[in-house]
Amino acid sequence: MSKDKSFAAVALITSLFFIWGFALNLNPILIPHLKKACQLTDFQSSLIDSASYVAYFLLPIPAAQFMKKYGYKGGIILGLLLFSAGAMLFYPAAAVRNYAFFLGALFVVFSGMAFLETAANPLITLIGDPKSATQRINFAQSFNGMAAAFAPYIGGTFILSGKVLTDAQEKAMPPEELNAYLNHEASSVQLPFVIISIAVLLVAIFVWRTAFPVIKEESPEMREIENKPLFGRIAALTKNKHLMSGVVAEFFYVGGQACVTSFFIRYSEHVAGFGEHHAAKLLSIALLLFMFGRLSGTALMTVINPVKLLVTYAIINIGLIAAAVTLHGEGVVYILMAVLFFMSIMFPTIFSLTIKDLGPQTKLGSSLVIMGIVGGAILPPIMGRISDASNIQFAYIVPGVCFVAILWFALKNLKVKKVEMVAGH
Repeated sequence: MSKDKSFAAVALITSLFFIWGFALNLNPILIPHLKKACQLTDFQSSLIDSASYVAYFLLPIPAAQFMKKYGYKGGIILGLLLFSAGAMLFYPAAAVRNYAFFLGALFVVFSGMAFLETAANPLITLIGDPKSATQRINFAQSFNGMAAAFAPYIGGTFILSGKVLTDAQEKAMPPEELNAYLNHEASSVQLPFVIISIAVLLVAIFVWRTAFPVIKEESPEMREIENKPLFGRIAALTKNKHLMSGVVAEFFYVGGQACVTSFFIRYSEHVAGFGEHHAAKLLSIALLLFMFGRLSGTALMTVINPVKLLVTYAIINIGLIAAAVTLHGEGVVYILMAVLFFMSIMFPTIFSLTIKDLGPQTKLGSSLVIMGIVGGAILPPIMGRISDASNIQFAYIVPGVCFVAILWFALKNLKVKKVEMVAGH
């Protein structure tokens, strides 16, 4: 393959990192927005995360099996088509203002993202010079971080109205006026998601028309293992205590990350009285801190044992969450923003520690670790229930528990001297 064609393939795959980073980080905007438009409790609004992250639990292994037959390119195209279709479904969902419809659309979007992540992370390392594989995946991951920072700002600007009515104000409004307000709120997602759908569809067309190199990554030993019954291999891996402790750690990490970001705007409103737009801008800044944290953390790992850094960051975040739960005033919002900086290295470090000794079972073991992302589907509803029963500030005890679980995992791995970092959430 010519260098120009190889460059085009790398550029398209890199764009996928931006696409799913942008979509994933629109959830913190959709949660308060649909809470208003569909008149939801905190628990009900948290199901936005559940509909999103459950796809990561259900789809990685089917996606891997699909790509085994149709290749990485086929998996990427299917993922993009699912993504585009799900985004387009937001238009009719908003027209009928049906929350279940919105959740179904999100599940379709994130089913597509599960295919994209399953394909793009390994493929970016396999296309091009093997010597620069690590640089390519880190370069691609920087676009994911960039999208994560932009999404709340752009989503907050074009989706959030900035107008939040109290229960008393809603009850005082005439039914026709209230219905018009709710319909107007719901309709604000239509144009942004139609644009997203069209943009993703265009990327799918470009991928379809771009020649991808033929990837031959499997050794005879790997082919022999992969020809064994899938469920037998999974059952054998579940007996690996180290692997399963890593899956549990990623469950709590992703659940904690989802809890911290998804309720950030609600927390800012409750604790500091910030408006939606201002809170959305602060979340964008916090996600920039997350990106800088990953860059600085990666640099620190050249002089500090990565596991010791993970222990340190987990302890710091336990302290920050304790402050966010107990203190009051505008300052605690900035404390919560700092949590994202210290979360930054956790996913890739846990992932790398978990799969480091799996040998030819690494691919399937990685899929099991990715399935741990289902924590993002389960823990936010628990946090929503606690918020409904008390308040959103106290509910932040849930991510505090998550960081305790991460500290437990890190302490178990203190003897590990070297960690090969990978891209992650």
